[in-house]
Amino acid sequence: MEISATGRLEVRITAADVGKRVSVRRLNDPARPGEKFTDTVGVLASWDDGVLVITRKSGETVRIPESSLVAGKVVPSAPARRRGPAASYEELAHVSTRAWRPVESERLGEWELRAAAGFTRRANSVLPLGDPGLPLDDALSVVRRWYGERGLPAYIQTATGAEGTQELLCAELERRGWTREVTAELWIGALAPLADREEPAEVVLSREADEAWLARYQRKGLSEVALKVLGSGPSVWFATVPGEEAPAAIGRCVVDGRWAGFAAVEVDPALRRRGLASAVMAALAGRALEEGASAAWLQVETDNAGARELYAGMGFSAHHAYHHYREPGTPAPSGNRSP
Repeated sequence: MEISATGRLEVRITAADVGKRVSVRRLNDPARPGEKFTDTVGVLASWDDGVLVITRKSGETVRIPESSLVAGKVVPSAPARRRGPAASYEELAHVSTRAWRPVESERLGEWELRAAAGFTRRANSVLPLGDPGLPLDDALSVVRRWYGERGLPAYIQTATGAEGTQELLCAELERRGWTREVTAELWIGALAPLADREEPAEVVLSREADEAWLARYQRKGLSEVALKVLGSGPSVWFATVPGEEAPAAIGRCVVDGRWAGFAAVEVDPALRRRGLASAVMAALAGRALEEGASAAWLQVETDNAGARELYAGMGFSAHHAYHHYREPGTPAPSGNRSP
């Protein structure tokens, strides 16, 4: 917090600092027991009508009455990573979308509208990497109409927690009644240590997801559209650990320049904690190294404690969070609507 020469806390932010990363301290409600102050760090998304809206790295929105402020300052962006690969949000956004392509897309300025018959939110949402070329309300009208013509609810995929992410857009969507659904994180790590891990099982690599691989994949009733999405990407590999009826474990990797993206790592529930997920990733990592990749990324939901523990043990760490906002006035869909 900012402290003046006289030792007093000071508020050194104004409404002109909207869009900047700030740290503020506020007084807690005296009627509630506990700490006297609460500190909040995040992007100042708005300051209107005496209320500050700050978006934390996780995407959580915090509303703070101006009257409760006791200190505040603008703070630098998150420091550069000291371990593992360095990457910008924009680079990772482009890499991750190339690894999971829709079957149909259209540009709206610097936004990309993506559709794939409802198979996963990632392939059926807007990727807003800049200016749509229209005022926001007009752009949202175009988005809702475009998805409505395809019989789909409109989703916008946003990110928070890194330089260049969309905290301000998140706040504007929430102001307009858009609903934030599943939140996940994109994690990154070095590739070579993954390939060096011992493989306790036979892993078969293939360029296509065959019937055995699909038998283990958790999304059932896959359509031709889903198969096209699974097979999309610059250099796609599928890994299978053979089992008695269905594979014991599977995984998918997309190699794209220096990056290897891992997804669909699934293990027979009866065979978990035997190193099969690590074996799948090691085999895929080895192939990605042969193709010239050096860094790895993957996506994991915030409430998947087992996966987070596994990937942290492999040297991965969170780079940014991402969220899907659903248009107001539409029910949450069912079926294959994972991130």
